[in-house]
Amino acid sequence: MIFQESLIPKNLEQYNKLYKESVSDPEMFWSKVANSFLWKKKWDNVLEFDFSKPYFKWFSGAKLNITENCLDRHLVDNPNKTAIIFEPNNPDEKVVNLSYSELHQKVCKFSNVLKSNNIKKGDRVCIYLPMVPELAIAVLACARIGAIHSVVFAGFSSTALSARINDASCKMVLTSDGSFRGNKTIDLKSIVDEALTDCDCVETTIVLKRINSDVSLKKGEKWWDDELNKVDSKCDPVDVDSEDPLFILYTSGSTGKPKGMVHSSGGYMVYAAYSFKNVFNYNDNDIYWCTADIGWITGHSYIVYGPLLNGATTLMFEGVPSYPDFGRFWKICEKHKINQFYTAPTAIRALAKHPIDLVNQYDLSSLKVLGTVGEPINEEAWNWYYENIGKRECPIVDTWWQTETGGIMISSIANVTDGKPTFATKPFMGIQPVLFDDQANEIHENNQNGVLGIKFPWPSIARTIYGDHDRYKSIYFSAYPGYYFPGDGAFRDNEGNYRITGRVDDVVIVSGHNLGTAPIEDVINKHENVVESALVGFPHEIKGNALYAFVIVKDESKSDGIVDDINQLISKTIGPIAKPEKIQLVPGLPKTRSGKIMRRILRKIACGEKKEFGDISTLLNPEIVELIVCDSI
Repeated sequence: MIFQESLIPKNLEQYNKLYKESVSDPEMFWSKVANSFLWKKKWDNVLEFDFSKPYFKWFSGAKLNITENCLDRHLVDNPNKTAIIFEPNNPDEKVVNLSYSELHQKVCKFSNVLKSNNIKKGDRVCIYLPMVPELAIAVLACARIGAIHSVVFAGFSSTALSARINDASCKMVLTSDGSFRGNKTIDLKSIVDEALTDCDCVETTIVLKRINSDVSLKKGEKWWDDELNKVDSKCDPVDVDSEDPLFILYTSGSTGKPKGMVHSSGGYMVYAAYSFKNVFNYNDNDIYWCTADIGWITGHSYIVYGPLLNGATTLMFEGVPSYPDFGRFWKICEKHKINQFYTAPTAIRALAKHPIDLVNQYDLSSLKVLGTVGEPINEEAWNWYYENIGKRECPIVDTWWQTETGGIMISSIANVTDGKPTFATKPFMGIQPVLFDDQANEIHENNQNGVLGIKFPWPSIARTIYGDHDRYKSIYFSAYPGYYFPGDGAFRDNEGNYRITGRVDDVVIVSGHNLGTAPIEDVINKHENVVESALVGFPHEIKGNALYAFVIVKDESKSDGIVDDINQLISKTIGPIAKPEKIQLVPGLPKTRSGKIMRRILRKIACGEKKEFGDISTLLNPEIVELIVCDSI
């Protein structure tokens, strides 16, 4: 274990003590945590910040390389310990186990590949790869030489890919000939080819053979293995400043323009490692599995960096939960004796629809901790997960955080603090959440709803939006000056537990009244036959704007009269002004792969648009858009 025992709470009393210490003297607290890592040079100051600029500097003046902490330090005591387990898409394909020694060697070799292709400290490298070990290796190789990695999920379209490459002025693209997804193969190379027709900044493309398709290389393109054969496996890590960028990761903006969130090297390292160790109660020799993709922040922090910094064994899964059947997740849990399992509520709800025999045929007794990420989990899914997967013995950590935060912000700590269905529960060490009322005043009482804010910086806070600091300030630090504004609402109960209630930055002005969509959706979702809903505004001749509700029902055969029921419920709970002008029953909602509803698409449908939706390839379920459009006619 890299952390001192005194930094790891074992019960609620110890959590309360550590949390109090972390908020009463944050600099002392985080310096203790940071002392757990290898630094080439210690910091001059623990923290410098100004919310009004905004700027945040953690461990300024310090020098480090994150890969020394992920890899080199573990070679002393655990060189043969498994670092990464690779479970391929095809269950009949051989599993790959990479020890820390083998991973170190592969990272060093690929670091030399990058250097031999003119990649230097500070250069940006776009990585567009499937969930194979080479993706993690490429990420770490960039970090080892001080290059900045920008991983783009290998399901994005060529338009989305080119926008991200150009925004970061990436010098190199790493990709593959294709990827496997269930019983399909996806031609990634042609997507990259199309994207690069509009990317003058790219000098070199390196292509991995994954599906062995018939691919020919163009000028400036090279085969992955050919490049590896030219280099040796010795590469010393490059020293970087604590505040030097480690990576850029794009997240969708409300305007549709992606935001390149920039994360630092030192602060991100400290927070990702410390939150992983605590939240999941990871112990030496545990086998940990997060089902996310490294193309998302969850994969960065809790597949690659957080686990490897702790010397953990982390599983990478290439496939999907439905292939070859809907028991695949549970088969993998049994096969590898998974101890911590971290997935999205969307996946849980999808799996819960299928026969329970697909769960019960597998031995899940190795599981010790369950986790959820990406969106608040509803109570029905929480109970199914707790009863059928955890067998009522595994704590569920319902984690709230964002691409912008870099690490888990509010969550129970497994076997330390109590979980509560639908609640993220307590803030993590050093995190100081507050609630605001409608007048932007801080709410001090419990049992209250409000707008969520964070009033003190934490080490892994994103430093800026790449190339657009004004936008960073406008989105996150202008609504509530002196606070970080995540755009979410929350409810705080009498015990100080937080439940995330949804986005609050979607406000519709109806007849001169500011109506937040989140509280109205909360009311609709209370109807016994409603699974989920989403509200948007659309132009109205008399009111200026009106509300349009998209509603998923549990049982269509019982949906007669549901529109009247919902309107009565809203009138009773909020008032007649909040009643939607139109309620459309839909089979699903367009969501990103992190579980967020793509409201700009719903707004267009509400306004009567049927075709021009822009790039929808970033959606988890792009097919749902056409179904909603057809139903709206």
